[in-house]
Amino acid sequence: MVELSPRAHRIHIASGLLVALLLLALLVAVPLFSEEPLNQLQQIQQRGELRVLSRNSASTWYQGAQGEDGLEYQLAKLFARFIGVELRMIEVDPYGELYDELLFGDGDIGAAGLSEQDIDQQAMSISFGPAYHQVSQQLIYRKGNVERPRKIEDLKDGVIEVIAGTSHERLLKRLQQEYPWLNWRANRDMGSEELIELVDQGVADYMLGDSHEIALQRRFFPELRIAFELGKPKLLRWAYKRSEDSSLDKAVRQFFKQIRENGQLEQLIHRYYSHVARFNYSDIQTFLEHAKLRLPKYRPLFEKIARQEGLEWQLLAAIGYQESLWNEKAKSPTGVRGLMMLTQNTARHVGIKNRLDPKQSILGGARYFKQVLKKIPERIPQPDRTWLALAAYNVGFGHLEDARKITEMNGGDPDKWIDVKKSLPLLSRKKWYKKTRHGYARGYEPVKYVENIRKYYELLVWMDKRAQGEETLPDLPPQTEDLRLPPSF
Repeated sequence: MVELSPRAHRIHIASGLLVALLLLALLVAVPLFSEEPLNQLQQIQQRGELRVLSRNSASTWYQGAQGEDGLEYQLAKLFARFIGVELRMIEVDPYGELYDELLFGDGDIGAAGLSEQDIDQQAMSISFGPAYHQVSQQLIYRKGNVERPRKIEDLKDGVIEVIAGTSHERLLKRLQQEYPWLNWRANRDMGSEELIELVDQGVADYMLGDSHEIALQRRFFPELRIAFELGKPKLLRWAYKRSEDSSLDKAVRQFFKQIRENGQLEQLIHRYYSHVARFNYSDIQTFLEHAKLRLPKYRPLFEKIARQEGLEWQLLAAIGYQESLWNEKAKSPTGVRGLMMLTQNTARHVGIKNRLDPKQSILGGARYFKQVLKKIPERIPQPDRTWLALAAYNVGFGHLEDARKITEMNGGDPDKWIDVKKSLPLLSRKKWYKKTRHGYARGYEPVKYVENIRKYYELLVWMDKRAQGEETLPDLPPQTEDLRLPPSF
């Protein structure tokens, strides 16, 4: 063993400390100076979560019978999958605060029927993605409440309702420079559906909104009319923070290019908007024609399965007509298929393998309806228990329970359909759905759904009695408010 002198020993220790310090400095310095900062897309991917700001409405994002739904939600879900992360939807209310939340909050993308016409881009650091849908700005009124305005000069004596912070308010401000008398009310606490309803009730003169949102609601208010269109058409786009790197923008553009080319975008738009223009299932003559030409093929199956499951065959057939017009090959763009239009999850849940097989489809629909019916308290008498079950079948049991609670809050009977059906539409109003557990729902749809099936059911019962020779029956059954089921139901 070599013995070091005290001076050599000190030098040896000092050298060792110097080497250790240099190694430590290198370990600290390498990640500081060698790693590139993460761009927008990489930050989202590292986080593992895409945060999308949206509105709770029929045209954007809502809780449906099968879970979260809506055009913007479905697009956001596809994009999250495209970049390999989970999706988190964040509600922003009121509408006018969405851009502030996008700039100063935690959101990555704004997806809520937005357009470049909403903001002054020079004054805000916002970028927009590619256009995915075009809509027009329409002025609506109620027939019989006001005379139809044919041009902007006809609006002198009326008030136009708009949502605050939207392109519609900005358009009216520009028009006011030319028409100083133009009068409108900007609403911060009401959505488009509520404003449309105010016009239908005669409380408001006019409402200015986007054509796709108006189309979704007009089918529930047959007296509403479109007066004319104002301004230029709007191109709907996603919005995000403007950044020096273009990684997120490139990913969004690649995504929309892909779903445009593979047809997914067209299918989604078709799913959410094409049906509103041809919503005419309650037409009695059409029903009678289908009952004559299509029903005989499936009636034995409806009768057999109804007996097997303890249901009325006319009710089961009425549901089938509402779902598919008795078309065993019916298919929606999202893959709901068959005579009873079952989803894959529902079919799997009720033990059905082939949704296109009429027998299996009817059996699956019967089993699923019975499961929903069992959730409705047995104390509720017929026929209300069935009507409530049909509403839950359409909109989801959670939303039905929310409507029943609202009914009770308003002094109605939560066990009576005639009271609950007045509360279901309230689920589309901010004032009410903010208080509920399951949030926004397209509340008019289950009401229309149930009332249609009630009419079809009564028609089938009437046709049966006519066929059995009850000559005292009228040519068509009375379309009464209180349709009853047989005591045996």
